[in-house]
Amino acid sequence: MGIKSDINELKAWLPQVRRDIVRMVHAVQSGHPGGSLGCTEFFVALFQYVMDHDPATFTMDGRDQDIFFLSNGHITPVYYSVLARSGFFPVSELATFRRINSRLQGHPATHEHLPGVRVATGSLGQGLSVAIGAALAKKLNGDLHTVYTLQGDGELQEGQIWEAAMFAAHHKVDNLVVTIDRNNRQIDGDVSEVMDLGDLKAKFEAFGWLVVECENGNDLVEVAEALLLAKSLTRNEKPVVLIMKTEMGHGVDFMMGSHEWHGIAPNDEQLRRALEQNPETLGDY
Repeated sequence: MGIKSDINELKAWLPQVRRDIVRMVHAVQSGHPGGSLGCTEFFVALFQYVMDHDPATFTMDGRDQDIFFLSNGHITPVYYSVLARSGFFPVSELATFRRINSRLQGHPATHEHLPGVRVATGSLGQGLSVAIGAALAKKLNGDLHTVYTLQGDGELQEGQIWEAAMFAAHHKVDNLVVTIDRNNRQIDGDVSEVMDLGDLKAKFEAFGWLVVECENGNDLVEVAEALLLAKSLTRNEKPVVLIMKTEMGHGVDFMMGSHEWHGIAPNDEQLRRALEQNPETLGDY
């Protein structure tokens, strides 16, 4: 079991996943392209290089496999693209994104029974608590695999995050790797202006966590190495957090450098420009 692709070969995934993102959002004029584009490297590295899992044997309990929860559930375009291209469901199903009766809802949902999705998420601040519960369940089951979760930095403004952080440290939830997408953007503007998070590394260390930092979360190799380092630090009686700096909208020049593309769709001309910057490499759906 396990997916260990050549990390350099996986670079071909990046423009294709970005094509999937902008095409899905454009087709229904709805969705969240900015954060999805910024986390492309993370999802590709995690699902194709770091996690020990088998898409062909997906089960809801994830016994004897690494599992993942998306806390900032609005960035489903990148999540669905990588799930499909990893073999969880047909790539052609990406064409149903956000449509009536689709399994690919705007936020991850379980009622539709989409392989790869184990919990409905998107009510910000709750994903960390879910991941901690799953990690404790693995401990009770004698399962030595790891639980991963992704949080947006804006959702760290939620009080539940810090209650969960205290709980994880107190209960020595050391089979958990939390990644924070530190893009400093949220729907209303820069995170530092809406409500500044201060020194995240110092905060998590004060809460009793081990901290790994990734300065360029839009470099595939750097992200993969940071995730592997974080995984190597598990089983040390402390939870692990990876603070990963990314750029919202990365890979599409006119979407970068602003929060404006948090939740709006490109028009036809903007789609054309975005696709020109991300050539087809694995085949469009």
